[in-house]
Amino acid sequence: MEHFVVSARKYRPQTFKDVVGQQAITNTLQNAIENNHLAQALLFTGPRGVGKTTCARILAKMINSDGSEATSEEDFAFNIFELDAASNNSVDDIRNLTDQVRIPPQVGKYKVYIIDEVHMLSQAAFNAFLKTLEEPPKHCIFILATTEKHKIIPTILSRCQIFDFKRISVKDAKEYLKYIADEQGIQAEDDALHIIAQKADGAMRDALSIFDRVVSFSGKNLTRQAVTENLNVLDYETYFTSTDLILQNKIPELLLQFNSTLSKGFDGHHYISGLASHFRDLLVCKNPSTIELLEVGEQTKVIYQEQAQLASQEFLLKGIQLANDCDLKYKTSKNQRLLVELCLMQLASITFDGEKKNSKHFIIPPSYFKSKGVAPIPVQRPDTISEQPQEPISKEPVTEIKEVPEEVQKPVIEEVVSTPEPVINLSITKPSKSSSGLSLSSIKKKKEHLIKQMDVIIDEEELPKDDFTEEQMVSVWNEYAQRLDKKGEKIMASILQMDVPKLRDNKICIELSNSTLKVELERAQYPLMKYLRKSLNNYDIVLDITVNEEIEKKYAFTTQEKYEKLKEKNPNIELLKKTFGLDI
Repeated sequence: MEHFVVSARKYRPQTFKDVVGQQAITNTLQNAIENNHLAQALLFTGPRGVGKTTCARILAKMINSDGSEATSEEDFAFNIFELDAASNNSVDDIRNLTDQVRIPPQVGKYKVYIIDEVHMLSQAAFNAFLKTLEEPPKHCIFILATTEKHKIIPTILSRCQIFDFKRISVKDAKEYLKYIADEQGIQAEDDALHIIAQKADGAMRDALSIFDRVVSFSGKNLTRQAVTENLNVLDYETYFTSTDLILQNKIPELLLQFNSTLSKGFDGHHYISGLASHFRDLLVCKNPSTIELLEVGEQTKVIYQEQAQLASQEFLLKGIQLANDCDLKYKTSKNQRLLVELCLMQLASITFDGEKKNSKHFIIPPSYFKSKGVAPIPVQRPDTISEQPQEPISKEPVTEIKEVPEEVQKPVIEEVVSTPEPVINLSITKPSKSSSGLSLSSIKKKKEHLIKQMDVIIDEEELPKDDFTEEQMVSVWNEYAQRLDKKGEKIMASILQMDVPKLRDNKICIELSNSTLKVELERAQYPLMKYLRKSLNNYDIVLDITVNEEIEKKYAFTTQEKYEKLKEKNPNIELLKKTFGLDI
C-alpha cells in the first residue's frame, strides 16, 4: 500500500508564484531579494494556514540560490534552521541559538533562522533575544512567524520588518482547489469546491484538509450534495425554500421545514444567522454593480438573481433586521427554538396584506390559515338541494306563501319540529318573524358570527371620531366616577373628582396636586379612556395628566393653620402653650 501524503504537504508551494492569495507580500519579498534590499529581521504574522511558514522557507532558499534550479538536497539547505518556539521557549534555548549565530556559513552567503510560533517564547527568552535581533551578524537573517502578534513584546516588534498575511479569499481558494482536483483526476462541481472554500474561512491548509476528507467520502466524483452531507452544512436549497415560503406567507410549512432542519442535527442559531446572510446575498443581487460581492458559483448566482427579483428591497432590509435581532438574542434566550419560530412567523408576515397591520411585531392570525382550507359557509346539504346553478341573491327576499287550512297547520309544524333534517319548503298561513335556517338573515348572522371568531385587527383610521362638547365630556367623566364609587373604588373616584377636566382639541386635560396621584390615574386610565371613547363615540381622544404644585400648596395646611384649627376645637391648648412656653 502506497503511503498517502495529505494535500497540504503534497501541494505545498515551492516558489513565490505558487503561493495563493498573497501576491503583495510575495512580490515585495522577491523584489527585495533581487535588489539586495532585504532586512535582517522579518516578522510574518496572520491567520493560520495562509502561507507564513511556506513563504519563510521559500525566502530562505532564494536567499542563497544562484538562480539555478534548487532542490532540498542543495548545499545551502544546510544553512536553513527551523526552530519551534512552542517547544523551545526557554532562555537556554535562545542562548544556544545566539551561540550558533556567531558561526558563519560554510557554504553560501547567509544563515537563515526560521522561528515558528514565536509568540510562545517566555518573557525572559524575549529579553535574551533582543540584542542579537537588533544587531545580528552580517551573515545571519531571522524570519519570525506567528498567528498572535499582540503577544509579542513591542521591543521585538520594533526590531522587525512586519508582513501581515491576509485571509485567502473564497475565489482564490476555490481556483486552487480546482487545480488540485484536476491534478488528481477528480470531477468536482463548482458549487462543491465553493462550499469547501467557504468552510475553510480563509485558511488554505484547512481547505486542503477538508478537500481530502470529502474526497475520501465521495471518491472521484465530488458533488455539492456530497459536500454538504459530509461537512454537515446547510445547503443553499434550504434557504431558497425558506425564502419562498416566507414570501408566500406560508407559516405552517415554514415551521415544518425548520423542524425538519433541526431534526437533521443543525443548530437553530446557525440556521437563523445563515438566513440573514441569505437575505444579504439577495440584497446584493438587486443591483448589477454589487453582484461581484456575491461569493457563490456561477450556477448558484443565477438562482440568487431569480429569487432577488421576487423579494423587494424593503422586505429584505426588514428581514435582515429581524434575523439579526434573533441572532443577538439567541444565546441569552431560555427558549431558543421558540425565539427562532417567532422570528420566522414575523418574517412570513412582512408581505401579508390580507389585514391591516398596526404593530411592528405583527403575525398572521391562525384563523387565516384555518379558513383557507374550509368552505366559506356551509348553508345547504347536498341531499336536499337541487344541483342547479345559483342565481344572484337580491336584497329583497322572495318568499312563496301558500294558504293552508287551519286543521293542517298544527300537524305540519309538529312534523317540522320533530324531524332533525332541515326542511326547505314549508307552507304556513302567515309569515313568521323568526327566520328559517336558509333565510338571508340567518346567512348574514352566520357570517357575522364567523367574522367575530376571526382575529381581526382594527384599523384606527376607520374608527368613529364624532364631535362632542366639553359639557358632554364632563358629564361622562362624572358618570364614570360615580360608577367607581358604587363599586367601592372610593380612592380612584375621589382622584377623578379632584379637578374638572378641560377639553383642548382631542386632549382631555386634568391637573392633580402631586405625582403620586398622577401615577395612580395613569394605571387606571385604560378602562377610563375606553368608557369615554365609547360613550362619546370618539376614538381619537387622549388623556393628558399634569401635576400643579400650586394645587398641592392650596390643599396643604401650614403649621400655624393646624394650630388655629386645634385651638378652635380646644381653647385650653393656648393655656398649655403659655404655661410651658411651647413653640408652635
